[in-house]
Amino acid sequence: MGKEYLIDTNSVIDYLDNKLPGTANELIDGIDSKISIITRMELLAWPGASKEQTKILNDFINASLVFNLDEPIIIKAIDIRKTYKTKLPDAIIAATALVYKLTIITHNTNDFGKIEGLEVLNPFNI
Repeated sequence: MGKEYLIDTNSVIDYLDNKLPGTANELIDGIDSKISIITRMELLAWPGASKEQTKILNDFINASLVFNLDEPIIIKAIDIRKTYKTKLPDAIIAATALVYKLTIITHNTNDFGKIEGLEVLNPFNI
C-alpha cells in the first residue's frame, strides 16, 4: 500500500482554484482525498464564497473522507499544542495526520514542519 495523505485547507483551496503545479494536481487527482474536520469547517466558513463556489467546496468535501474529532486526535492535539505552541486548528490537523499515519499536504511548512514525526509535503515542491 502506498503513502496516504491528509490535505490541509490551503492546499484544497489552491487545488480547487487550479493554483497548484501540475505534479501536485496529479498527486491529488490520484488519491482518495482525506481532510480533517477543521479543513471542512474552514472551507465552509469562507465568507465571500458564491453559491457556485460553495457547491464546489461541498462536492469536494462530500467526495473526501472527513476525520472527525475522536479521543486519540484530541489527546494528540493537546500534546502538540502544549509542546509546540501551535494554534488549535493546526494542532488538530497535525494530530489527525499523526494518529492516522498520513502525510500532510500543505504549504504551511513553517508551522507543521516543526512537529516531530509529522511528515509534511509542500505541493509546490513536488
